[in-house]
Order: sequence, then structure tokens, then C-alpha cells
Amino acid sequence: MLDVRRLRLLRELAHLGTIAAVAEALSFSPSAVSQQLSVLEKEAGVPLLERTGRRVALTPAGRGLVRHAESVLALLEQAGAELAHAKRGLAGPLRIGTYPSAARAIIPVVLGGLAAWHPGLEPMVTEVDPAAVGAALRAGELDVALVHEYDLVPADPEPGLAVTRPVFTEPMYLAARAPGTVAEQRGAPWILSPPGTLCHTMAVRACEAAGFAPRIRHQIDDFTTVLALVAAGQGVALVPHLGTAEPPPGVVLTRLPMYRRTRAAFRAGAGSHPAISAFVSALHTAVPPGLGSGA
Repeated sequence: MLDVRRLRLLRELAHLGTIAAVAEALSFSPSAVSQQLSVLEKEAGVPLLERTGRRVALTPAGRGLVRHAESVLALLEQAGAELAHAKRGLAGPLRIGTYPSAARAIIPVVLGGLAAWHPGLEPMVTEVDPAAVGAALRAGELDVALVHEYDLVPADPEPGLAVTRPVFTEPMYLAARAPGTVAEQRGAPWILSPPGTLCHTMAVRACEAAGFAPRIRHQIDDFTTVLALVAAGQGVALVPHLGTAEPPPGVVLTRLPMYRRTRAAFRAGAGSHPAISAFVSALHTAVPPGLGSGA
């Protein structure tokens, strides 16, 4: 009989690419991950991994087993959701991931709604960039999370996860000292989020679409700080609607034909869990006026 916990390790290896990354994501030592994968190979009776020096790749049998593992893990999530429905009332922790601007503008209202409707539920919020949400959900560090995508950075389907339809859609703005277009900021210094974030990729692609590579001066992940730097003449930036609350004097926001869409993400099979359903319902009621909900 194949061990589900070891199947999970193999699934993560397929997604993350290295044993070291799997160990970090699941809080194991690399040697423990290697040992458990070796045991899984013995259980399977066929080679699942090809080792070349320090590199490890999945064999065709290993890739096939990962596809079955995805189905098995999703079914286990569905079973857990059904058992949760059999309980009376919602109680216990609900681990929520969110990006910073939603943490400030939306999550407090969501938590208020959950407290009123389900006082036994214990929401626990963690700020996490959407690019890191997949690993955190699959590792069990989060139960549900807000993720976003941009027109220029569409989200790729991620195995093992499911997402709702867009809960709300935000326009994007060019933040500068004077009105203008992205193309007109070719020679300006730019303020971007740190590399590896979706916001960083979005800004780079927006500039490339306008015919230039941005000259990056500052890398800041907080839009309030970004707007303060724009006001100080330190550069220009692209900011979504949720990041534009109370811009400082001297900042001009020019609306662009670009949008950011937010969805709720969770492990495949967990969408019917009553706690996750309650969170998604509270999220819909917390959307600020003026933000669209279409794709």
C-alpha cells in the first residue's frame, strides 16, 4: 500500500523541482525527504526518480504516480469537507493567506463578518505574496488565500489547487508627479516591488509593452511607501486601486487600461468545506463599492 504522506512528497518534488525546495516547503530535512522518497520507490516496486549528481528528475512512472497522487489528495480533501459538514457549527482555526493591500482594505471586514456569523471559527491571517501561495496551500500552512493576477501576468493553473471566479477587479494607475502614460515615463526612475513578486513582473511587462525596460531605482513591497516615494520625486510606479487610498500631496494617479483580479484559492477538493465556503461568502460581502466582480 502506498503511503499518502510519501505521495505528497513526490507531488511536491514534481512541482518544486528539488529535494531542498521540498524540504523547505514542508519543514523537513533534505535527508528525511530523500529517505522517504526511497521508501516510496520500494513501495511502488519501480524507479520513480532519476538521480544525476545532485539533480533529481521523475521517471515516467514517477510522473504517472504524481497524477494519481493529485486525485487521491483531492479526494481526501473532499472527504474532510464532508466530515466537516457533519459537525454542528464551525469551530477551530482557519488559516488565511492574503496580499498586503487586501489585508488592509478587505480582510478586517471579512473577519468581522466571520466573527458575527461563526463565532467559534478562529481565523489566522498571514501576509503572503500570491506567487508563494501554491506551496503554502499544498504544504498545509494555509487553508485558503487571496491571489491576484494582472492583465499582463495571467495566472497559470497550478496542480493541486482550485480557485474561485474573480471576486473583484481593480483598475491600475500610474502614480507620478504629473499626468501621463507609461510610455512617457521611459526616462524616469521606477519604483517596483521586489523581484519574484507578481507586481514586479507586471510593472516590467507594462514598460516592455510600452517599448522600454524600466530603470529601477527602488524595490518596495508596500504601496503606501511607494506613493510616499513618488511624492518625494523618487520615481514613478504602477499601483492597483486598493493601494491608492489617501495618496500624499503631489501624487497624480492616472488610470490605465489595465486591471488586477482577485480570487480565493484553496486545495483541490476543499472548496465545499464549510469554513472555506464561509470565508468566500464573507469575502464577497466585504468588497468595497466600485470594484467590479467580472473576469
